[in-house]
Amino acid sequence: MKTILTNKHISIETRKRALQCYIEAVLMYGCEAWTISKQIQNKLEATEMWFLRRMLWIPWTAKKTNERVMNEANKKRSLVRAIRKRRATFLGHVMRRGKLEHLVTTGKFEGKRSRERQREKIMDGLATWLGTAKVLDTLAAVKDRDLLRDMIANAYKQGT
Repeated sequence: MKTILTNKHISIETRKRALQCYIEAVLMYGCEAWTISKQIQNKLEATEMWFLRRMLWIPWTAKKTNERVMNEANKKRSLVRAIRKRRATFLGHVMRRGKLEHLVTTGKFEGKRSRERQREKIMDGLATWLGTAKVLDTLAAVKDRDLLRDMIANAYKQGT
């Protein structure tokens, strides 16, 4: 795809569309099951910027900020937001289905937890992104499909 994405004879809009259709689709494969930590979010944003800089022929030695590159490409950061949106809609589907996946996601496990820093739970990350106070509020919203769509749309518009 390098020859297509870096070809100056193809319009930037067409190249951005190819990036979205082919590269980002492969990059986001299986993202519904990810937990996005700050480190992973930074790596995803860096990857998104790397592709844009390559498409615009901006060398890494150029002193251009990411915001300036985004303005040149006439694009907003969308990769992390799209991943979070896909995670929220998939989780809503799983919760409404009410089968084994629901039990695994909301269930409690017996035994002691490890001593290290605890991993982020899927429901905690979703509650933070949607802006709900508690996980129980998120579970209630997930049951109502229209309310969940509204919450996802609001979180997506805010750009978080």
